[in-house]
Amino acid sequence: MRYLHTMVRIADIDRSLDFFCNKMGMTEVRRTESEGGRFTLIFLAARDDVEAGREHAAPLVELTYNWDPEDYGTGRNFGHLAYEVDDIYATCQSLMDAGVTINRPPRDGRMAFVKSPDNISIELLQRGESKAPAEPWVSMANTGKW
Repeated sequence: MRYLHTMVRIADIDRSLDFFCNKMGMTEVRRTESEGGRFTLIFLAARDDVEAGREHAAPLVELTYNWDPEDYGTGRNFGHLAYEVDDIYATCQSLMDAGVTINRPPRDGRMAFVKSPDNISIELLQRGESKAPAEPWVSMANTGKW
């Protein structure tokens, strides 16, 4: 058995691609439109997998856009997606600079949570050892739920 992808439903393609590609650094590797099924599937790979040429073998995120509007609620029942990052502090700062709220700051130098525009929780984990606790992260309070 091989893990293939995680599917999340989205309400706005452009807003979701801006978050996942422009802010999170992912790359669209495949898109499928189904006129009969009235949906669009967009598959995204992590930057490190694309750079290593593994984008067709690594686990992907499948963004599912249903053409007929639906209310998906808060998304909290989904759980979360998790990504390992080279520098948790630099990643969180870059996301904040792009207007993303850090819901659970990396106070421990190891873990943070943000949310996509469709309220999907994204866990960011420091690759390797945790970084030493540092400001402004140590003093930053949680925001909302993750």
